[in-house]
Amino acid sequence: MTLVVPGLGATEGEARIPASGLPGTRVVVTLPGHGSAQDAPEGYWDYGTIAADVRAVADEVGATRAVGVSLGAGALTRIAAEEPDRFERLALLLPAALDRPRGATATAAYARLAEAVDRAGTDGGRRLREVLAAEVPDGVSVGDHVERRAEALLRLGAALRELPGRAPLADAAALAGVDAEVLVVGATEDPLHPAEVAEAVAGAFPRAGLELLPSMAPMLTHRARMRALLTGWAE
Repeated sequence: MTLVVPGLGATEGEARIPASGLPGTRVVVTLPGHGSAQDAPEGYWDYGTIAADVRAVADEVGATRAVGVSLGAGALTRIAAEEPDRFERLALLLPAALDRPRGATATAAYARLAEAVDRAGTDGGRRLREVLAAEVPDGVSVGDHVERRAEALLRLGAALRELPGRAPLADAAALAGVDAEVLVVGATEDPLHPAEVAEAVAGAFPRAGLELLPSMAPMLTHRARMRALLTGWAE
């Protein structure tokens, strides 16, 4: 039983990408403010609160393994620190933070998205779609991805403003007792998910492997490689 925890603003299609090809039963979490879920309550966007929700789902379905993307990776990291034996395997894709808030580049990127969301009431989301389109590598066909992601982020302005100043852990040393096999996948050109964060996350777990993909959006450009890495991790 594998739990899959998507990143912030993931569309339903994006949320299912990490689950593709994994053996056994896969349960994809829908966080508040996503898909058909209700909007997040005020003050929700804290890693402790998110991790508690994710842990509740994991316990309900009996998940022994978990895959997290970006925000999902942070939530799973928090759970691992609090319950070192909770999962036997973890895959942490594109972690955005560990034990300190996001750096200046990532914070600025979140601020651009938050500003664009705030302007959507007057410009119909034009600026938001422009910002999101700039995140798509040249030559990559994404269909209606930008439009769907813009729709998702319009409900998440509070998260875009609050999360950059927060981190999953106070001290990465809390992961020293985790015995799970951990796969960490990072990107070399993604401003929201710096490679040095992926390196720090992998270094904090006793049994972790690290793969860095040369892309600004590896979930779009390296799907086959991602699937191969996850399939290997699951075996």
